[in-house]
Amino acid sequence: MKRLHVHVGVADLDQSIGFYSTLLGAKPTVIKPDYAKWMLEDPRVNFAISEANTHKGVEHLGIQVDEEAELAEVYRRLKAADRPLVEEGCTTCCYAKSEKSWVSDPDGVLWEAFHTTGGSTVYGNSVDLSAVAENDSCCGEAAA
Repeated sequence: MKRLHVHVGVADLDQSIGFYSTLLGAKPTVIKPDYAKWMLEDPRVNFAISEANTHKGVEHLGIQVDEEAELAEVYRRLKAADRPLVEEGCTTCCYAKSEKSWVSDPDGVLWEAFHTTGGSTVYGNSVDLSAVAENDSCCGEAAA
């Protein structure tokens, strides 16, 4: 099963948790000092907010999968989209361990495809999203 992912940068986490809890009709499933996440079933979405990002507003969109086979399917689609692809591989980000890749659409909207394999006690790191938006690689050459 696939799930839409939306990550929004916010200025005030507590105020935003209140707003989005009301809007979504649910409390977050994960709350950290700089991050909150709702794993919703209706609509099926992984909605996250964080204060750690300098960008406020929609930071990126994504497709989260439940199984590795689904991730391979989504990767094939990303490659077929004929855009530079940054394969991040196994990483820790947003208090989760995941395997992921990044691409930007023709207008620079960032998309990630990922499979979460476990939790983490630290926020972690991710690729330089500005490099992905500029169709450059964050850590060497982008995969083709």
